[in-house]
Order: sequence, then structure tokens, then C-alpha cells
Amino acid sequence: MGPAALRNNSVGETYCFYIPSPKILCVVTDLTPNLFLFSCFCTEALKEVAEIATQLQSSLIRLENFQKLTELQRDLIGIENLTAPGREFIREGCLYKLTKKGLQQRMFFLFSDMLLYTSKGVTATNQFKVHGQLPLHGMILIVLDAPVEESENEWSVPHCFTIYSAQRTIVVAASSKVEMGKWIEDLNLAIDAAKNEKSSIFLDVGDHSNRSSDEVSLEQESEDDMNSSRTSLDKQTHHRANTTMHVCWHRNTSVSMSDHSLAVENQLSGYLLRKFKNSNGWQKLWVVFTNFCLFFYKTHQDDFPLASLPLLGYTVSTPEDSDSIHKDYVFKLQFKSHVYFFRAESEYTFERWMEVIKSAASTTGRIILLIPKEGGGLVEMNGK
Repeated sequence: MGPAALRNNSVGETYCFYIPSPKILCVVTDLTPNLFLFSCFCTEALKEVAEIATQLQSSLIRLENFQKLTELQRDLIGIENLTAPGREFIREGCLYKLTKKGLQQRMFFLFSDMLLYTSKGVTATNQFKVHGQLPLHGMILIVLDAPVEESENEWSVPHCFTIYSAQRTIVVAASSKVEMGKWIEDLNLAIDAAKNEKSSIFLDVGDHSNRSSDEVSLEQESEDDMNSSRTSLDKQTHHRANTTMHVCWHRNTSVSMSDHSLAVENQLSGYLLRKFKNSNGWQKLWVVFTNFCLFFYKTHQDDFPLASLPLLGYTVSTPEDSDSIHKDYVFKLQFKSHVYFFRAESEYTFERWMEVIKSAASTTGRIILLIPKEGGGLVEMNGK
């Protein structure tokens, strides 16, 4: 059979339709049971793939956690067996601990069973020295709205809260209200989870944990060049200086394990033109964005980066008129007085770079996105 026509005499319209041949109808009839079986097979296959993906995701999370614990074991002095089974890393970052000498900068590390606090040692290897550890079991947090304002010292500690544990009580202050909120939220969740655990793994802090001098070493904030002439120890020290804990130390911020996991999904590489604030020309570089950091290579075939730029604390925006940047597809990165301009090759790549960096901003809340607003100026967008 073939096309057929039907005329509607009432309105004078003609409708065409197709009548399949008996042969085609026979084939469709024969295939119907097979299509049903094939659909069932696809459904079962999709279910199995989903189960495998869930298992792989769980394994990936465990591997990321083990990698982070191994990194911390390498960079912390005075503590052993940090990679003990069952321990999970939660958050790392800078807080100020109240001491007899006043507020002293400390790096805190929150795990599923304990809270460590350390100071940055003045050593060739740039490691952190453990000062103390507090078990989460039985820990209590108290937020002080107006601490020590009415004390004899007549000085205030903003964004402050007290940590009560079985061994000691410490008073700490965050760099901002947002930072304090993140720490309190993670601490409360970890404390509640620790209540359900029968026992906690408590590590032995050796003689390295003496609380003597409060060493605070602030390095100059700059882009670190990696030259091939450096020794292996120099390269090792440079690598440690660019780890997340060192960046958090210098920029008074913190990063959680969930931030690290989400950062894996926001990676990008490609050629960009880079310009410093006071330079005239543009330098073409192969740029890799991963783990909240930009790595710069001369070409995509190079094994070692020329330099790196951690982005925690940086703002990202389009250039203002005062920047005198008269090029298309340019975005601006700034932290205090450090300013960098990057130029993409096309509108698509420009949008991709902005999208990825913005995704990292919404993940950590530490990379601030600035967009132009009507009437001039910039408005802050934290991606939340």
C-alpha cells in the first residue's frame, strides 16, 4: 500500500495519510517483543552502571581523603599515624588563638575525631609544628557575642568563640563572620558525629609540641617562580609553600574537604595572554587551573610550570576604565595590591574561564566575583 487521500466535503479540505504495506506491519509485529526485551535489558544495564558509579564515587572520596591525610602527615611536625583508618579530614584554615601574649595566628585542622592546632615553624622545609590536639568526644562550643570588651584589658576580639574539651579550653577568633560560621558549622557536625562513635583515635604528640615561642612567619605575597636551576630541596620547599595550608595561612582563610572534592570538577586548561599591572606587553602562556590555583607553562608540552598563582582570596572581574585595558575577552584577578590581567582567544574561552573560576568562588566563598553594575563601579557576587 501507499499514500491515500481523504476529502472532507463539508469544508473542501483534503487529508493525506500513509497506509503501511502488510510486509512492514509484519516486521513491526515481529520486532515488538524484541524491543520490549531490549528495553528491559537497557534498564537493567543502567541500574548496574549506576551502582558501579556509586561505588567508584565512594572509592574516589576515600582516595581523596587518604591523599589529603598523607599530605598533612608530611607537612606537620610532632604527630604520628595521622593516616589511621577511619579518620576523615574535614577542614583546614587559619584562626587566632587567645594566649597570654594576645592573639596568636594558628593553623587549625579539623578531623572526624579531633582538632589540631599548629604554628608555622621557621624551617627550611616550611612545615607546621603541632601545639596541641583536642578530642571531639565531649567537646562543647560557645559563641561569645562580645568577648573581653568589658575586661580590664579593654580590647575586643571579634568573630570569637570558645572551645571546651576534656583536656583544655581555648578561645579562638576567625578573620570574618563568614569564616567563624563555617568553622562552627563543621565543628558542630563533627562533634555530633563523634558522639555516635564508641571511641576516638587520640594521637600522641611528642616533644615537638612544646608551646614555647609563638613563631609567626609571614612570607611576602607574590607569584613564585620555579626555575630549573633550583635544587631538589628548593623545589620541595616551593611545593610546600604552594599547598592549600600555606595559602590559608598567608590569607587568613580556610578550605573544607567538600571544597577540595568540588574543585576537582572545576578544572580547565588552555592558552591565555597574561599581563601584569605595571607591564606593557602580553605574554602567551599555557595555563592550568586546578585545586584553586593557576599554573603557568611556556607551552602545553612542558612538564614543570614556570610559576603558580593560588587564587584563594583573589577577586575576579572584568577590567575597569582606570585599568586602561582596551582589549576584548579580558578578566582581572586581584588580591590587595597584586593585579593580573588575562586575555582569552575568543568569547567562548573567556566565558569558560570566568565560569570555572566563578564555580570555585561559589564552592569556597573565598574567590570573589565582581561584575560591573549600572552607573559604574562593581558589585560583589559570591555565587551563592
